[in-house]
Amino acid sequence: MTDSLPVVETFHSLQGEGIHTGRSTFFIRLAGCNVGCSWCDTKHSWPTDSHPKRLVMDLATEASAAAETGAAFVVITGGEPLHHNLDHLAAALRTTAKIPIHIETSGVDSLSGEPDWITLSPKRHRPPTPEVVNACHELKVVVHEPADLLFAEVVAAQAPQAHWLLQPGWDCEEGLQLAVGKVQQDQRWRLSMQSHKWLGLR
Repeated sequence: MTDSLPVVETFHSLQGEGIHTGRSTFFIRLAGCNVGCSWCDTKHSWPTDSHPKRLVMDLATEASAAAETGAAFVVITGGEPLHHNLDHLAAALRTTAKIPIHIETSGVDSLSGEPDWITLSPKRHRPPTPEVVNACHELKVVVHEPADLLFAEVVAAQAPQAHWLLQPGWDCEEGLQLAVGKVQQDQRWRLSMQSHKWLGLR
């Protein structure tokens, strides 16, 4: 297990996307990602070596303090958090913070940490593993063009257990129209918006 992990930032805010939108959340953003999405809004998190390593117990202590001031759960995000083994971090969080553990992942790596909630945001150019598809609680597909809707349907067919969400690419009018149109026509899907950006939150 890993005693320390490269960390971009930690902060207490609101979950801005997906099923848990609007809930008080403590975020741990890990460094490192080789998925390479052109539209990524956290490209500064991609290089692992550019960010300091922090002890998982220190992260758990910080999450515990956030829980005491209202955080309902902790989100481990990135970067791509599953590039790292999360077992030790998750164990520390469960022992110290004692709040649910969520992860946000593209699903290209094996699962670790036994999270309580898995948000899978798969990418067409790097499809997710069957393991993550079968385990996810929430499928959130970013939409920029018609091919993204086709991809969303393919992945959703393999994840009947999950909530299905379409999220327009930020400042992408075509993606917005496509996602809204699909949700209007197919009640199995719902719309996810990046509400934190509209509100000016982290």
